[in-house]
Amino acid sequence: MSAVIENQVNRKLSVTDILKWLEQDGMIDVENARMLYTLAESDSFKDKDPLEVIAGRKWSNLKKSSLLTLEALTEWLAGRVELPYFRIDPLKINVASITDVMSYAYAARFNIMAVKVEANAITMATAQPFDREWENELSQLHSHSKEFKLVVANPEDIRRYLLEFYTVAKSVFGAEQSQQQGLGNIQNLESLMELGRSGNLDANDQHVVGIVDWLLQYAFDQRASDIHLEPRREMSNVRFRIDGIMHEVYQIPTTVMAAVSSRIKILGRMDVAEKRRPQDGRLKTRNQDGQEIELRLSTMPTAFGEKLVMRIFDPEVLLRDFQELGFSTRNEAMWQSMIHQPNGIILVTGPTGSGKTTTLYSSLKQLAQPNVNVCTVEDPIEQVEPAFNQMQVQKNIELDFSSGVKTLLRQDPDIIMIGEIRDAETAEMAIQAALTGHLVLSTLHTNDAPSAITRLLDIGVPAYLIQSSLLGVMGQRLVRTLCPHCKAPTEIDAKAWKALVKPWKSKHPETACKPVGCLECRNTGYQGRMGIYEMFTMTNEVKKLVAVNCDITALRHQVVKDGLKPMRLSGANKIANGVTTMEEVIRVAPPPID
Repeated sequence: MSAVIENQVNRKLSVTDILKWLEQDGMIDVENARMLYTLAESDSFKDKDPLEVIAGRKWSNLKKSSLLTLEALTEWLAGRVELPYFRIDPLKINVASITDVMSYAYAARFNIMAVKVEANAITMATAQPFDREWENELSQLHSHSKEFKLVVANPEDIRRYLLEFYTVAKSVFGAEQSQQQGLGNIQNLESLMELGRSGNLDANDQHVVGIVDWLLQYAFDQRASDIHLEPRREMSNVRFRIDGIMHEVYQIPTTVMAAVSSRIKILGRMDVAEKRRPQDGRLKTRNQDGQEIELRLSTMPTAFGEKLVMRIFDPEVLLRDFQELGFSTRNEAMWQSMIHQPNGIILVTGPTGSGKTTTLYSSLKQLAQPNVNVCTVEDPIEQVEPAFNQMQVQKNIELDFSSGVKTLLRQDPDIIMIGEIRDAETAEMAIQAALTGHLVLSTLHTNDAPSAITRLLDIGVPAYLIQSSLLGVMGQRLVRTLCPHCKAPTEIDAKAWKALVKPWKSKHPETACKPVGCLECRNTGYQGRMGIYEMFTMTNEVKKLVAVNCDITALRHQVVKDGLKPMRLSGANKIANGVTTMEEVIRVAPPPID
């Protein structure tokens, strides 16, 4: 325990206490303080936390050119009372263990929250470090077996997360109680069908509704791109993908998880009774700011029940310009030149999750003017956009990509976007569309941009059709970007830099930046993602190399000779500008050409 707290009686800090300390530390204007001293005695501030009262005045910190925000005041108070400052990260809180420490009513009464439970200690977050009235009662409740460690946290965060965590814990407990008369907690491959018919927990149960609502809002708050619900034998996992990395969020009893999945399937208009076959669906909801957010749903039968993945689409993704997506000035000029051609095919390549759809949607959004008819055929429709005419592939009625393109050609389109070229028939229909005066954009799964040509040849597209219709190819990946709040300058080893950019010459940067880790980025050092790109156009020299027995090495060397700047060079520029790190670029970009 800090020496400052030991010397204080068990009491609550007041607005007057905080003002005196801020004055002593030379952080506030004396005249402002006097005005608030007078108001502090009134009943209007009686039940408010003093830090929130002072933060509400929006005063400037006289020692720094910044506002005295609630977070800044909390961090300052922690230092003043010689206790650790704690920023509550909900992804690192074990909700089940912290809600077992005390009741919600008791926690809310003192505005305290357990943030970490260990074998011999419980770490408690508070904004009133001198108020220890709760300690004796909790010590008795836990048989004096645990030591209580204090940390200082934002009082607003404590209040918010207390409500969230106890609400979801109550919902999970209530849902679990509702199915106690069911078939038990174990779901396995043999019992999957029987459990699917039993309906032992209603998907419309209020507890289940509460869990789903919390889960979606939680994911939006944490900037998750995907939510994974993964059934296991007894306790199932909830995981979020944030900036391309998976994070475990919560564990739910498997029978409750089944009801949660059913609830989401109902919202997505999927067949709730069908648990043996994969299904796709979509739903639209709103975040706390009132923005509409679309989610794409996909289920898959596993040994312990249905795995459900929800892909979250950022409502602002179509509003980003190309530089925000990571295009260099040169790449943007080259891409704009390609997408403004009257006809031909443009391909975007890369693995799943590399941002291909975002690039295409951003491009189509720019092209979709009132005098242009933009049509898409997708599997599934990634995001509904009013500016396009979108059609979804439905294999059950024999509406695949190739038949979809045939249909689109009869719809008087100017620009066609094909979700993915997977087979020769779709490729040939795409080429037919390009040869008849349409601009066609599509994607391919290849390792780099030049490999798109050999991929088309492999699936059976004649070389002469590629030569006459293909305008250009772009390959891309996503790298995590450094957190702007904590990144720090660093030097780059000249040998490592040379290995990254070989065989191209790129000036060794004098400084770059490295990840540090702070509360804003959950100590990962990274926040958000950005694209790295490579692209080429079909020059006469490249067309000459397109043949049945195409030499991919010769093709790669030719496109580089014609001006292609490989993805590693695109990444190197972002390293030199302090946007990302060498480790990130090496992790995602294809190896250099020999």
